[in-house]
Amino acid sequence: MQLLGRLEIKSKQKIIEFLNKEHIGRIASIDRDGFPQIIPMNFVFVNDAIYMHSHTRGEKIENIKRDPKVGFEIDREIEFLPSYFSSPTDASQADTLYISVVIKGYGTIVSENDEKSMALNALMEKYQPEGGYEKITPDMPVVDEVAIIKVVPQTMRGKYKIGQHLDKNARKDLAKKIFERNSSTALETLQIMGFKVTESNLEMVEEPVW
Repeated sequence: MQLLGRLEIKSKQKIIEFLNKEHIGRIASIDRDGFPQIIPMNFVFVNDAIYMHSHTRGEKIENIKRDPKVGFEIDREIEFLPSYFSSPTDASQADTLYISVVIKGYGTIVSENDEKSMALNALMEKYQPEGGYEKITPDMPVVDEVAIIKVVPQTMRGKYKIGQHLDKNARKDLAKKIFERNSSTALETLQIMGFKVTESNLEMVEEPVW
């Protein structure tokens, strides 16, 4: 229980920052036979709600209209930690650094064009921040041609494992092993863990407590 508590993201702001950075989430709805249906979606978190655009028809749309209770999940693998970091032979020592957020809430299909255009503009700002498009207004035909799914969270919980579960010496040892393994994600992982790579050493510059 103590470890689980240390893996929980306690800062709502950190959760929101993570949601704003990630591009793919998964919405879970209940189909007519009572089975969960999970669909990967682009999304934006704005005004304390998740917004997604969709075709106007489809199973997930019908599921939400029939039963508004939904789940939404976002995760990111930060770094795979091979078993030999901890043991030369024990494969069970393999691990992963990660961040994840799980939302339970109620889904609706937005009907007001003002809210739909707001959501579409927020999606564009997230995925195309460099601009190069005309801002969407409520009277544009495209607003009526797409469906906007809105999920209002009832609960929003985050978990993360980026080294904060280890004491400082073990954390530094892990950072050194990640640096020496030199995966394609190693430098970014070290930054997330709170380390700065210098010419001669790894220096912890930030305590990774969320």
